[in-house]
Amino acid sequence: MRLTTATSTVVLILLMLVAAPDSGAAETAAIQSSCPTPTEVKGFLTCADVDKAEAEGAVVYYGPDIERQIVAFLQKFNALFPKIDTKQYLREQTGRLYAKLNAERQAGTYLADVLALSDLAPAFDFIKKDGYVPYVSPQMAAYEPRFRSDPPGYYTWYTMVLAGIAYNTDVVSEAEAPKSWKDLLDPKWRGSINFKDSASGLQGAQWFMLRKLYGDQFWKDMAKQQPRALPSTVQQYERLINREDKIIGLAQYSTFLEFKAKGAPIAFVVPTEGLVGTAQFVGVVSKGPHPEAAKLFLDWFLSPLGREIMSREFYHHSPRPDVAPPPGGKPISELNILFPDWNEYIKAHTQYVRAWNALSGLR
Repeated sequence: MRLTTATSTVVLILLMLVAAPDSGAAETAAIQSSCPTPTEVKGFLTCADVDKAEAEGAVVYYGPDIERQIVAFLQKFNALFPKIDTKQYLREQTGRLYAKLNAERQAGTYLADVLALSDLAPAFDFIKKDGYVPYVSPQMAAYEPRFRSDPPGYYTWYTMVLAGIAYNTDVVSEAEAPKSWKDLLDPKWRGSINFKDSASGLQGAQWFMLRKLYGDQFWKDMAKQQPRALPSTVQQYERLINREDKIIGLAQYSTFLEFKAKGAPIAFVVPTEGLVGTAQFVGVVSKGPHPEAAKLFLDWFLSPLGREIMSREFYHHSPRPDVAPPPGGKPISELNILFPDWNEYIKAHTQYVRAWNALSGLR
């Protein structure tokens, strides 16, 4: 069931440089896990005490993933460890999720064991607040340094989130469909474009990158298009398929692949400038009620077992080089992806939220 319980130092981390991914993969650096001799259990390595994890009896996940995906992968974990209940979780967009988590912790209520986010700004803030347990999973050896926090153990990239443009092929022809991000400014799309709301880290990445490419005027012109801001990628595609909108101006690639596989009349455009990219990050929460179960879950989640589920069943790209791209999706190495400079992005985050809320009119 959905968790409905209500509200309940690393200063130098702000100076961390998180390198933007490029097409040339860096060597995976040697890394020492939190235990000298990890245990192999159910096909993956872990530093968790499995007996203690099972005695704790539950693990609580907070994340921005699509809800049915959360339910599915929690059920997969529970099938491996039936003594660990996974029915409690919280799904919200990152901005709202992090606000709720902070409110709970300020009230002395500690419900979350594992936290996933789609925006580095709250992740950095959570590190300053000693919100993460520094836990270096044995799985982190498979992740390049650019996909881990520095120092390792606070958060790790578990999914790359990519976005382009999508349109309904029953309404828009290939010839008239946008080919570039700037084509979204064509007056013929006025009132028929949707984006995500300001709680989305992916939306923040797009705002940042297109502002960097084209300046503030791009988004000022976009405001004239009367865009609609929605809280989830599923809602974006549902409106597109139902012909309520003609264009998705921030179309998540994984959601496109999933709906397209089901026969939806939609097409995806890789803009001439490149796809916008960000990631989702996961770590163990300090003072969580189930610390060993949290470590066990994280190790499974970051392992090929967890990543292959997300790629094969939910069409996500994994940072792990030993996990294949999603069905119908191109490898990361074949895609031109625009990733923000994370330090600059974090500094601009407050400005983004304010500007995006004003632009979208919270429509």
